[in-house]
Amino acid sequence: MYQGDLVLSSAESYRAYVRTLTFLYTLCAERFVQKTRSRQARVLALHSLDYNLYSEIRIDGQVVILDPAEIEMIENDMRDIVRKKMPITKQTMSLDEAKRIFREKGRPDEEGLIHYRSMSTVNLYQLDGEWDYFIGPLFSDAGKVKWFDLIPYKDGIIVRTPAPDMPNTLRRFVPKPHLFSIFQESREWSRMTCAENVAGLNDAICDGSIEELIQVSEALHARNIAAIALKIAGKDSARSARKRLVFVAGPSSSGKTTFSQKLCIQLKAEGIKPHLISMDHYFHPRRLVPFMENGMQDFESIDALDTDLFKKDMQALLKGQTISLPTYNFLTGEREYNGETLQLSDEDCLVVEGIHGLNPILYEGFDRDQLFRIYISAITMLGVDDHNRIPSTDGRLLRRMVRDNLYRGYSAKDTLTRWPSVHEGENKYIFPYQEEADVMFNSSYMYELAVLKSYAEPLLFKIGPEDETYPEARRLIRFLSYFLSIGSEQIPRSSLIREFIGGGTYHQ
Repeated sequence: MYQGDLVLSSAESYRAYVRTLTFLYTLCAERFVQKTRSRQARVLALHSLDYNLYSEIRIDGQVVILDPAEIEMIENDMRDIVRKKMPITKQTMSLDEAKRIFREKGRPDEEGLIHYRSMSTVNLYQLDGEWDYFIGPLFSDAGKVKWFDLIPYKDGIIVRTPAPDMPNTLRRFVPKPHLFSIFQESREWSRMTCAENVAGLNDAICDGSIEELIQVSEALHARNIAAIALKIAGKDSARSARKRLVFVAGPSSSGKTTFSQKLCIQLKAEGIKPHLISMDHYFHPRRLVPFMENGMQDFESIDALDTDLFKKDMQALLKGQTISLPTYNFLTGEREYNGETLQLSDEDCLVVEGIHGLNPILYEGFDRDQLFRIYISAITMLGVDDHNRIPSTDGRLLRRMVRDNLYRGYSAKDTLTRWPSVHEGENKYIFPYQEEADVMFNSSYMYELAVLKSYAEPLLFKIGPEDETYPEARRLIRFLSYFLSIGSEQIPRSSLIREFIGGGTYHQ
């Protein structure tokens, strides 16, 4: 059980809060459906939307849409349990006993997950007579999760939670239709491949169908990139105009580099000559990069970029003028010019890759009809089970850890130490502009965590108990233990995941 305080800015305390609240909500929702529909229901904890949980309720695979009055009844039941401070107990039991419990509850997701556990026992939690399984500790009683409410959204329910920086306040829910549609597309892809959860993925590895799952995943990526290229070429509808300045933006380890190169190839297939430009080459000289409060330079800030020079160069190119292309020397921290120039013809377009590509500062003064903005992120496609979702940040963190070690010689400790400031920068400078995108692209693969496991685990095991990153390393090791491994030899050289594990077709 989690014995820490309720300072939700503590990462583990916040996770324990969300897990406990998820248990409380799913328990009450399942009971309500059983009482009113006389059927067993699957209550799915699907996506995080600005620290709020999106959930759907399904019976026999069909979504059950509840009206506001019914949702209020579930919330009232939750609040009654909180008010009574009902205890949450943990019990260690055999795998067979745990599987029997979930078989009787109609939870094949959990039964399958437990089937692949390598240990002989498993810890289950009990609240008000109901059992469930969670990856990580819960609070000792339900009375500790006081801040929540339920609101209807789309076909499901939003469970509002406090954000880590506002432990006693519920963050206002702001719908994000573009992001939500990507989440839903991801779930649909998971259902198509019968890999909605970790047990489904492990089944595919064991029964030999993983090769087909990998091929389907790659084909879905290729289809979406081709559709984006058609939009840029102005061929997706009769009224579309061809775009000449394409921004590719997204958080760390989303795969911007490989995606941009794949997009350029697809644009060439549409008769367009693309020119790929990295926004990193427009960094200010290191001495001019702003500092954070902790004394470190803030390379995540848009103020680290020479936005005036960037806009001047892009505008000159769009007018048909010739410019000298800069190159940023990360060793010296200076911008250099090596004689490389660029001029665009009428058939050319610019593809600009960088984390700030959706920030309006970068395209002030441009003809909006010439612009196309792409947001790319690795949004996890499968859950551990119905009630344990996989945060997309964990997938990106593992990607970055593997790539940092392969290409930069960084240890897992180095990556884990830097990650909080990277994530803070994303919250400030990237995520607020997600909905500005013309299109979103999910760079995640259903199978990728099974591939990253064999690369990340040895790096994580090197971190000892004396290190401050040890708790986070152990958390990730426990998380990866639920996956069977996939060898990299099964991954196509053209796959975007090769950006992180190496051996790919595209230049990094």
